[in-house]
Amino acid sequence: MGMKTDWWGAQTHNEKVIVALDVDSRTQALALAQALQGSGCWLKIGLELYARSGLELVETFKSMGFPIFLDLKLHDIPTTVERTLKVLSASGVDMVDIHCTGGYSMMARAAEVCHQAGIKIIGVTVLTSMGPEDLREIGVQASPEQQVVNLARLAKQAGLDGVVASAQEAAVLRKQLGPEFILVTPGIRPPGSAKNDQVRVLTPREALEAGSSYLVVGRPITQAADPRQALAALWG
Repeated sequence: MGMKTDWWGAQTHNEKVIVALDVDSRTQALALAQALQGSGCWLKIGLELYARSGLELVETFKSMGFPIFLDLKLHDIPTTVERTLKVLSASGVDMVDIHCTGGYSMMARAAEVCHQAGIKIIGVTVLTSMGPEDLREIGVQASPEQQVVNLARLAKQAGLDGVVASAQEAAVLRKQLGPEFILVTPGIRPPGSAKNDQVRVLTPREALEAGSSYLVVGRPITQAADPRQALAALWG
């Protein structure tokens, strides 16, 4: 039986999904990749999996046909970030991220390295686990939306391809930063699922309608008995 071709069921919509492999072993990561192979989705290697397996899994996942988002959220002085990205960009990844709060110079030098290597680079604005009180605790008086917009504007000026932001800010970012700016949105939860440690969340349908480019989905897929079925269920 072929893939459904309606708007919410087409395989092309799986290509908007980045499955977060936030698991604690290489074995688990490979099992999930095998279950999802051929579905069209991306895979995200985050800090935990990277700490266990380094860049080794990038080549493996690429050979299986997956685009890879390496989610290490680099944040350091410009020279250190630039040198690190030269190493990471040679691994075959398709997209990486850095913290926008590292400043304009850091972002601009990072963007130059990544674009020379032909990969996308996006900036982390405000973590989706943070609300207004969390920002005030670190001295930021702006609302989450205001802070996200401020950092996203700076990221675009520095040459980044897009940002990571809550889907709740996607509409205003899309309006202010244009149709080509990449919006990667974590905190995506199917209707009725648990929010876990995310604060600012939307459903897949809501996020795409708001202007998100890619949806990061973790536990609803990775902890499902059938990950491939859970991926398909995102679209109803």
